[in-house]
Amino acid sequence: MLRDQDCSAIIAVSDIKRAQHFYRDVLGLALDSGDENVLTFRSGGTKLVVYRSQYAGTNQANAVVWGVGDELEAIVADLAAKGVVFEHYPGMELRGDIHHAGDFGMVWFKDPDGNILHLNNM
Repeated sequence: MLRDQDCSAIIAVSDIKRAQHFYRDVLGLALDSGDENVLTFRSGGTKLVVYRSQYAGTNQANAVVWGVGDELEAIVADLAAKGVVFEHYPGMELRGDIHHAGDFGMVWFKDPDGNILHLNNM
């Protein structure tokens, strides 16, 4: 039924213009379309939909995950240079801003509304 259908991530934000700057200019996603209520970005072969909502930032779990493979360290350095602040969680080895569990590397950071975004080396 759904296994052969495409899907997208969707994130609630409070300020579309601020979200457009963050997702396009800071994260480097390609803006496909948008208006004052909804933006659609391209990320690899998928879509990320950002929409204005009074419930922005209320999710306390990962909203979007990117598996970036061997580019993790370079992407983290680039985002840090653009002012992104990474979350640090107890229980895993932390080297710089990257958490490690064996060979698995991962980082978390928040968008301007507090939505949790995750990158890993898978």
